[in-house]
Parts: sequence; C-alpha cells; structure tokens
Amino acid sequence: MNQKINNIIIASIWFINGLFCKVLNAVPRHEQIVSKILGEDYSRPLTIIIGILEITMAFWILSNKATKFNTITQIVIIASMNILEFIITPELLFWGKLNALFALVLIVVIYCNHYHINKTHHELI
Repeated sequence: MNQKINNIIIASIWFINGLFCKVLNAVPRHEQIVSKILGEDYSRPLTIIIGILEITMAFWILSNKATKFNTITQIVIIASMNILEFIITPELLFWGKLNALFALVLIVVIYCNHYHINKTHHELI
C-alpha cells in the first residue's frame, strides 16, 4: 500500500471514532469510559469535544501538514488513551485488556506509514 491510501485509512479510523462513536453517541460505551475517567458531571460534553478533536485529527492527517508532529501526536494520544483505559476501565473496552494489542498495532502502522512507507533505503539510514 502507498502512504496516501494508508493516510486515508488512518484518517477514517479517527473520523469514524470521533463522529459516530463520540459526537453522535452511536457507541455509548465511549461516553461511559469518559465518565469513569474524567467524571460523570461533564462526560457528554467532554465526549463530544474528544470526538471533535478526533475528527480534526482526521482532517489534519489528510492535509499532509506537519506530518512528523502529526505522527508523534497520534502515537502519544493513542498510547495515553489506551494506557488509561487499560488501567481504569478495562471492563468497558470492546476487547477488554486485549484492546491494548490493537492499539499497539495501530501505533506501529502509523509509525511505519510515516517513517518507512515510500522511503528509499538511503532515507532510512
């Protein structure tokens, strides 16, 4: 696969999770996770804000601007979210603690997409 297709797939993950799972609340489990980690009082507005930020991430990926910073930001966000969820709310995760494995796979894909796909051997050294 080439980097452009990978960017579309990665951006789609952010967009779908942001819009459908959080903003539109199609997957209420996401708001429950926010509620348990950040508190119940403002869990709905915070979930919507997180969703909007995820949608923004999708557009940032597609913009091809500041790609190195974008890649690092994605990795830090995914790792942070999944560590918190692994520790605080594993019972609310779709695959339980196994979610961490899927997060790791996504992190590796994002890393490789930026640092290895479409790079010549010389650029990698």
